[in-house]
Amino acid sequence: MKVLERVVSDNPSACGHAHGRVVAIRGGVVDVRFDVQVPRINDLLYAGDLPLEVASLEAADTVRCIALSPTQGLALDALVRATGGPIMVPVGDVVLGRMLDVFGAPIDGLPAVTDSERHPIHAAPPALIDRKPVAEVLETGIKAIDLLSPIERGGKTGLFGGAGVGKTVLLTELIHNTVQHYQGVSLFCGIGERSREGEELYREMGEAGVRDKMVMIFGQMNEAPGVRFRVGHTALTMAEYFRDRKGQDVLLLIDNIFRFVQAGSEVSGLLGQMPSRVGYQPTMATEIAVLEERIASTNAGAITSIQAVYVPADDFTDPAAAHIFSHLSASVVLSRKRASEGLYPAVDPLASNSVMLTPNVVGQRHYEIARGVRRTLAEYEELRDIIAMLGIEELSSADRATVARARRLERFLTQPFVTVSSGSGAEGRQVSMADTLDGCETILDQTEFKAPESAYYMIGNLSELKDGAS
Repeated sequence: MKVLERVVSDNPSACGHAHGRVVAIRGGVVDVRFDVQVPRINDLLYAGDLPLEVASLEAADTVRCIALSPTQGLALDALVRATGGPIMVPVGDVVLGRMLDVFGAPIDGLPAVTDSERHPIHAAPPALIDRKPVAEVLETGIKAIDLLSPIERGGKTGLFGGAGVGKTVLLTELIHNTVQHYQGVSLFCGIGERSREGEELYREMGEAGVRDKMVMIFGQMNEAPGVRFRVGHTALTMAEYFRDRKGQDVLLLIDNIFRFVQAGSEVSGLLGQMPSRVGYQPTMATEIAVLEERIASTNAGAITSIQAVYVPADDFTDPAAAHIFSHLSASVVLSRKRASEGLYPAVDPLASNSVMLTPNVVGQRHYEIARGVRRTLAEYEELRDIIAMLGIEELSSADRATVARARRLERFLTQPFVTVSSGSGAEGRQVSMADTLDGCETILDQTEFKAPESAYYMIGNLSELKDGAS
């Protein structure tokens, strides 16, 4: 908390502003009355060491605030001082290589970030005239994503899935594969993260030698809902500085954007707002839009965002998942059925999609191969019931060839990951887009196969299959 006090004292606007008194405390909600100069919505206040953010105006002289840390020890009539503005966080090269919280205070055991420019975490999205559409694919080295759901450089990609289907593992692999070759700056934003996952990521990025090009911002699951609700805005403020002021491309990784919605729901409940459908806050669509619309490509640079999205009870019609879907340029859907069959990454080839998958962007050959893979796997899905009831022997020779191709494609699209190689014992693979296309095209063109289905499982490109089959 001493760091937070220094943040306020270093801010010139913090001096000479109004003081108020606590008039009500309801858990994480605090009402404060001011005699003069009532603070604005989203302004940061301090009751001693306790940070508060103004959420609403309750009366002409009273504001309702969300506490950004536990309220134990806070008493009625306690003095509250206004800072004169919202949360201000450090920006610039000084934050690279650091692990910070929602206030920009260090949580990596290193000294506080001082002598740096500070920006408010609340900002308007770029104007339409300043936006620049970029039709360029960001290659990830993961076969299933590069083939079926290519990621747009400067766009937003969602990794959708329920609990335990591999969202965090896939996101970690994407960090490993892209950050090392990425020329710009990378930010990782952990919303509602476990402290174990944050510690592992910090250590792994250090071992990979890319931590000095990254910023890690965490609002952990044991922290107040207001912290988890605002940590995404902190990460975006730092990303926007690198994009707008430094003219750099930024890779923004968020795990998990659903926890942002969940934190907003908790904040809404604390404020006494009537919930909407399925218990979500009535302002959910606006809150998601305020965050997502700041992620954009401009004439100065681009922010490419990859977001893990937890899907409650695997229900993709859930309002949170549906609203997040509408902001994305690519959706990678993880299937529990494929995960149960051991097909990792458990990317559902029929449900995943991307606006990049058009002949004008990826090229006619890539487009045709992706269509062929989807068509083959869709035909196999239709034949599954017949195979289960009558057996594969009852199928025509053409259908049997389709099944053989589909089962090998399913296994070829699996891949050993570098980030779990220590646990799996298998060396991780990164596969180029050209090798992925060549492998899938070869399988689609064949009607008879020398190698068994199992030989296609957890390999990189098809040259490894030849080595194993010989």
